[in-house]
Amino acid sequence: MRTEELAELGQQLRVDAVRAAEAAGSGHPTSSMSAADLAAVLLARHLRYDFDRPDHPGNDRMILSKGHASPLLYALYRAAGVIDEAELLTFRHDGSPLEGHPTPRLPWVDVATGSLGQGLPIGVGMALAGQRLDRVPYRVWVLCGDSEMAEGSVWEAVETAAYERLDRLTLIIDVNRLGQRGPTREGWDLDAYRRRLDAFGWHTVEIDGHDVTAIDNAYAEAGAVTGRPTAVLARTRKGRGVAEVENQEGFHGKPLPHPARAIAELGGVRHIRVGVETPPPLPARPAEPVGDAEPPRYRVGDDVATRDAYGDALAALGSVRGDVVALDGEVGDSTRAEAFAAAHPGRYFEFYIAEQQLVAAAVGMRARGYLPFATTFAAFLTRAHDFIRMAAVSDAGIQLCGSHAGVAIGPDGPSQMGLEDLAMMRAIHGSTVLYPCDANQTASLVRRMARLPGIGYLRTSRGASPVLYGPGEDFPVGGSRVLRSGDGDRVTIVAAGVTVHEALKAADTLAGAGIGARVIDLYSVKPVDAATLEAAADATGCLMTVEDHRAEGGIGDAVASVFADGRPQPRLIRLAVRTMPGSATPEEQLAHAGIDAASITAAVQLLVGEAVVA
Repeated sequence: MRTEELAELGQQLRVDAVRAAEAAGSGHPTSSMSAADLAAVLLARHLRYDFDRPDHPGNDRMILSKGHASPLLYALYRAAGVIDEAELLTFRHDGSPLEGHPTPRLPWVDVATGSLGQGLPIGVGMALAGQRLDRVPYRVWVLCGDSEMAEGSVWEAVETAAYERLDRLTLIIDVNRLGQRGPTREGWDLDAYRRRLDAFGWHTVEIDGHDVTAIDNAYAEAGAVTGRPTAVLARTRKGRGVAEVENQEGFHGKPLPHPARAIAELGGVRHIRVGVETPPPLPARPAEPVGDAEPPRYRVGDDVATRDAYGDALAALGSVRGDVVALDGEVGDSTRAEAFAAAHPGRYFEFYIAEQQLVAAAVGMRARGYLPFATTFAAFLTRAHDFIRMAAVSDAGIQLCGSHAGVAIGPDGPSQMGLEDLAMMRAIHGSTVLYPCDANQTASLVRRMARLPGIGYLRTSRGASPVLYGPGEDFPVGGSRVLRSGDGDRVTIVAAGVTVHEALKAADTLAGAGIGARVIDLYSVKPVDAATLEAAADATGCLMTVEDHRAEGGIGDAVASVFADGRPQPRLIRLAVRTMPGSATPEEQLAHAGIDAASITAAVQLLVGEAVVA
């Protein structure tokens, strides 16, 4: 495509963005218009992509990090001939896959964007997959806005990309000067961006983002750089080509006020079609076996930490599943992910203390067909919550493990205690939340996670605990185990993880006093075993939940949800962490929180006493 044709294509993209927003009555046409020339040159000259085969292993990956500029992306798809004019004008309409921000409902969209600052971190994960796993020379192109350069997650990604020498990663920054409410922090100061990126070790190119020849040369230069990633810093004008809105404040996120006049000013509707170059043929990646790994085996009665069993089980899974990769945030010696690193060093990725990049890379690798297990302390996963939330929008089945959960970690204190993680993960759309109490159960659940359709979360504990279950026992997702029961049970104690052991000790003490207490190991917190809980409620009339977690959003709420649809509600007592912990031994922590065996015993005795009096 000749230079003048590239300029015409840019105008077509602008017109189509204006038209799409007009048809929707909403959208971000001015943000699309600033990047139109950048996108036109990429599509026509540099992108290698087979639109008929979105899963082609050699396809370049393109991420529109500034997802609000989705009209530009959909205009590109019309130019490529994969959607028609009628579909373009369904933008933002009910039932249309052309959503306000891109999602993988469209086969050419790898990941959902729109929460700013996520495109580059996810692109790092894709580039790492290409460089270290696929070993295929596809390029990853990330188009981001200047506003999102204020996000800390972007700089986690900038540092990681430079450290990993990701020379097939190109970041295109649309520096249009205007954010949502007014000017951005740096405005058009390209040198401010350059200095920072240079300091991290990136190659940078500064250009006029409306000069198609300069754009073409910059992309070619990026393709020739080796040993480091490239950032193209493009000075652009928001609303380019329409005098009424160009470089003007107050038009972000709105259709143009006079669309017909704007379209005429841009030269009218065009119907240019681009023959996008396809990548060379490559063999498909061999299908991975779906058989189970031989899990590690632990003797009943031995004291083993569930975090230890997680590391062993993950390493065993990696021995039979070549698509399994492990990611950690510089705590692999504590989370025990280092067991995978020792067994499969080529599929282990260290992201240091950068939890947003950790989860983002998992999403990027999942989009490339790998099965990532990302691990850090449960408390620190909260920092990456938005990436987990958006992973669900992307339908990215990443698997997460949060270790060192609850007050049971002991003297490290509250900054290290995951006390909100169950609530966070239960709220994620389509998630599965698992909390094992012993080593064999942990090993079984790790194998289950490898077959989950969506996001999975496994909560592991720091301290060793007795092995309750025999090796090879199965623990279906959505199940539970009844560990104590009798015909005369007066109460059901529902626990998971460390509190299972406390509940069993309390039940034994109560039994000695003639008080029957049923004990349920609710290892599947989501989905929850409603049938077993309903049967226990019918039999005992009272459920007492005991959890090493805040009272809000955890096991208590999971149990209560079973009885929220008009079913008769049993008496529900909740023991949870309601104070701010300090430093103490694990035993002291459980006692202070009121979730140890003595506290459970006292609560049941008080409950039964009240019932007798009543």
